[in-house]
Amino acid sequence: MDEEELEEICTAVLQAIEVHSSSDIRSLLERLHPADIANLLESITPDQRQRLWPELPLELMGEVLIEVPEGVQKSLMETLSPQLLARAILSLDIDEIADLFPDLPDDITARVLFDLDQETRQDLDAVLAWPEDTAGGLMNVDTVTIRANVKLAVVQRYLRLLGELPEYTDQLFVVDPHNRLKGALSLPAILTSDGSDQVADIMETEPVSFTTLVEDEKVATAFERYNLISAAVVDENNILLGRITIDDAVDVIRDEAEHTMMVQAGLDEEDDIFAPVVRTSCKRALWLGVNLVTALLASTVIRSFEATIEQVVALAALMTIIASMGGNAGTQTLTIVIRGMGTGTITSLNAWQVMKKEILVGAFNGLVWALVVAVVTALWYHDIYLGMVIAAAMAINLLFAAAAGVVLPLLVKQLGIDPALASGVALTTVTDIVGFFSVLGLAYVFLI
Repeated sequence: MDEEELEEICTAVLQAIEVHSSSDIRSLLERLHPADIANLLESITPDQRQRLWPELPLELMGEVLIEVPEGVQKSLMETLSPQLLARAILSLDIDEIADLFPDLPDDITARVLFDLDQETRQDLDAVLAWPEDTAGGLMNVDTVTIRANVKLAVVQRYLRLLGELPEYTDQLFVVDPHNRLKGALSLPAILTSDGSDQVADIMETEPVSFTTLVEDEKVATAFERYNLISAAVVDENNILLGRITIDDAVDVIRDEAEHTMMVQAGLDEEDDIFAPVVRTSCKRALWLGVNLVTALLASTVIRSFEATIEQVVALAALMTIIASMGGNAGTQTLTIVIRGMGTGTITSLNAWQVMKKEILVGAFNGLVWALVVAVVTALWYHDIYLGMVIAAAMAINLLFAAAAGVVLPLLVKQLGIDPALASGVALTTVTDIVGFFSVLGLAYVFLI
């Protein structure tokens, strides 16, 4: 389904909601993927949600719940009776149930556990035993395993006997009698190799695998780097516990991208865009307060040079240029570094080399734009000395901005703080203070 057709269906759903046509709503929803329904629910008002949500078939409700943000998810779950909510959740795969479990009320989790058969409950416990942001928390236990000493013809008969493979199965895992991972056999190899060949002769002996406590971001990076569809999860003794599939890795990549973008603005990526005004305001107030403090720090520098500004009024207009250029240059470096830290290309091992390179870039840009701003200032104000002061301040601030763009995210990460959250505010503070102090301090020394 293309974007235009999807938009037409969503528009028709909204029109059906307005005229309270349940039959039209249901027929239109049948044409939508659960992820598209989730996106539609997120984008409409709470009143419209309350009219649309009950029209979903029960088997779709669980699929939609795992796709919507936490804020929307909570409001939707509150409209269902405990019995219906439990039934909707029971329709999901084990790893999806595990994703929802931390957000469920205790009575619902108890009901779900009670309704699960013993084997499924054990599988769920195996996933819930690990933090949700690790490979163990991402894994599903629906693995297909074979032995190394059997022939491909036996494997082919076994697959026909199974009849259906778990979703995103691109390889079978080869294990020994103790369930230790020994290799992997791809489906193309099974289909194209001779039936008389032994698994041990054609299997991959060193497949990509993850131990249970590997961070989910590292898992997602490996999936992206090695173009994986699935990968095994093992314990410290290399015993196969489950597997991670590409859909879970994509979710991690998407969530991390959203998290980085939202926290840089001090926002909650799981919040409902139609959440109550007071609640939204309270969540944003802290971030605005932090920004106010940083602005006051920069204002303190300006206040210290009031007499200088009174004597050289042009500084009031020019100093904002210095601060703005420093902020932009620093943000460029900061973005590169945070991205590199996320992908693993920038670590403590190469941080110094990265910093040297960025400082050289800052110095080069500082000299180029210092010359430009010097000429512009001299032409505007007919004062070559003022132009030289502004040029020097520009060079200094761009140099500091480059260094701060590398140092700050590495420093805040060492302190256990998310670099995407804290680095931007700290960088703005540094470039503003250094920029204002440079231009006003140099003006005080050379122009007064």
